[in-house]
Amino acid sequence: MTKPFDMELFLAGMLNGFHATRQRHLRQANIIQTAIAERWCRKTPWAWQKKHVTWFLSHYLDKRSDATQYYYLLTVQLLTLRLERSWVFNH
Repeated sequence: MTKPFDMELFLAGMLNGFHATRQRHLRQANIIQTAIAERWCRKTPWAWQKKHVTWFLSHYLDKRSDATQYYYLLTVQLLTLRLERSWVFNH
């Protein structure tokens, strides 16, 4: 039996600011992780490729408001920094 991935521990050093902002990033990061895991069977961010995150931003969020897409983009940028990747998303 394996332990589930702990997104809070993964982002612990990256989260700063108000409590509500940190909680929003954690909630959205968990939603991103779940969606990618269900669609692509990639359970941890270390296994993600840029195409997985691009799919999430363009297809999973396509019916969401512009504001919601913007906040998810901020969370994706935080995840990208934590992964030390040079991915750039134009959404």
